[in-house]
Amino acid sequence: MSIRLSRNKALEEADRRYIWHPFTQMKEWEENPPVIIEEGRGVFLKDIYGRWYLDGVASIWVNVHGHRRKEIDEAIKAQIDRISHSTLLGLGNVPSIELAERLVSIIPEGLSKVFYSDNGSTSVEVAIKMAFQYWQHKGEKGRNTFLCLNNAYHGDTIGAVSVGGIELFHETFRPLLFRTHRAPSPYCYRCELGLNRRDCDLACLERMEEILKRHHEEIAALIIEPMVQGAGGMIVFPAGYLKGVAELARKYGVLLIADEVAVGFGRTGRMFACEHEGVVPDFLCLSKGITGGYLPLAVTVTTEEVYSAFLGEFKELKTFFHGHSYTGNPLACAAAIASLELFEKDDLLASVKQKEELIRSWFVEIEGLEHVGDTRGMGLIGGVELVEDKETKKPYPYEEKMGYRVCERAREKGLLIRPLGNVIVIMPPLCITEIELTRMLQIIAEAIDEVT
Repeated sequence: MSIRLSRNKALEEADRRYIWHPFTQMKEWEENPPVIIEEGRGVFLKDIYGRWYLDGVASIWVNVHGHRRKEIDEAIKAQIDRISHSTLLGLGNVPSIELAERLVSIIPEGLSKVFYSDNGSTSVEVAIKMAFQYWQHKGEKGRNTFLCLNNAYHGDTIGAVSVGGIELFHETFRPLLFRTHRAPSPYCYRCELGLNRRDCDLACLERMEEILKRHHEEIAALIIEPMVQGAGGMIVFPAGYLKGVAELARKYGVLLIADEVAVGFGRTGRMFACEHEGVVPDFLCLSKGITGGYLPLAVTVTTEEVYSAFLGEFKELKTFFHGHSYTGNPLACAAAIASLELFEKDDLLASVKQKEELIRSWFVEIEGLEHVGDTRGMGLIGGVELVEDKETKKPYPYEEKMGYRVCERAREKGLLIRPLGNVIVIMPPLCITEIELTRMLQIIAEAIDEVT
């Protein structure tokens, strides 16, 4: 056995022995050879055996400009030569200030105060706690719950799970969660109200308003994933829904939290998904693509109105008692600044819109496949929902692992993707070329056809 092969086998064994992978049934993981990534370049990843794969899941929705992008690499290296980390608790650092200023200049107008954390879940956790404490400072002590959507996913910390709505992920933890109100998901293919999108007149918004009418005095905030419910199955909002939600929040005096962790930074064809319908939330949660997919970083951006409620004398205890060890990490902030510069340099948003049309055309083609029930997408976000019976929309049973089987076949063909149940997810790096995207879509179609 060669030295390299011996090393690879040792890595596989060590992975099985020591690592507990997220969202992974470890019994099955231990029974199969793992794919271990060693190198990346552009939109491709190379495993320890030298096989290259197209990174069709953007390394779980984070990669924007490709792997080993020179400008981001150099920005991080230059920052290392200055300092890699110092705390924001009682101190500032240069990259965090420069990034905050730049973010405020491009996000929806009216959002002006940046609070740093480490990942998408914590950015939501921050917004939840800020919203609750805001009302406490305002003297409205009864505002102690939240309004969220079915099929929602906002992360895996306890607060974020409390406002989530995916039973498969969240039911186990129900005894640990705080109480929330839930409105119907705008999941038009499987409408909770049994209606047809052509003539439903957004009845799901009416149900949301019914909840707000009865409970607005106890609701601190309404939380939503603008335009696309990601982990719920790439559920794309019907036109007018997001704007309608924002109008209801204002009408009933509850704060609005926009969780753009997955949909921010160009994924939907706009820099931020709220821009599609001119919505300005009270809190904007950002992570994933903020550093171009290089380092963990998140921000929760809020308004002067919210911020001012936390100003007071030391003895008043109005401080926001929340923070993270690596808050505003200089390396991550330097990567984020370089990433934002690349959006302009590469005119990335314009290219996303062009590639969106390619995906839309492909959707039309594969809708003819016997077990493709629905296709949906926006920008470089897409979902193909597989069904056992197209007429009745009967889903494949969970235990058949149809989505995973399709993704396994795609992997054999050189494409790494990850499903959401029976939904095949399309979420490549934004920098993917049209030739690479065409190949990716071709592989997905072949895998669906062969497996189903």
